[in-house]
Amino acid sequence: MMAKLNDLEGLFTQEIEALGYRLYHMEYVHESGMNILRFYIDHDNGISLEDCEKVSRRLSDILDEKDPIAEDYNLEVSSPGIFRILFTRAHMQQALGEKVMVKTKKPVAGAKKFVGVLKEVRDHEVVILKEKNELEITFENLKSINIEVDL
Repeated sequence: MMAKLNDLEGLFTQEIEALGYRLYHMEYVHESGMNILRFYIDHDNGISLEDCEKVSRRLSDILDEKDPIAEDYNLEVSSPGIFRILFTRAHMQQALGEKVMVKTKKPVAGAKKFVGVLKEVRDHEVVILKEKNELEITFENLKSINIEVDL
């Protein structure tokens, strides 16, 4: 399934960029009993509902034409939001120095969830500065990492 979608990622990226946006992330997930093809789009001036609708219409046309998914699914287009998930190493590099919420599979320094500053992205791990301690978390142990914003 993802192989067919990955083959089309270049086309999706090109079409999204032609509309004036960037593809932040694409995923095909099973949530709440439904299959969801989700696109996160980004723009320097932020993303509005109208932006999502415009991209959704274009992607829907491409998906109807190419038909890469045999099963039923829902198409979602959204912004990464202010609490954006850092999916890739590149996302993490762009967020260096930012406050992040980290969730791990196994405890690190006695916790599986904590807030700190993303200090470094290495080959196999990230370094989080929590208070005055540096925590090294392997990508293998990383469940999720996202920007943490004080509202």
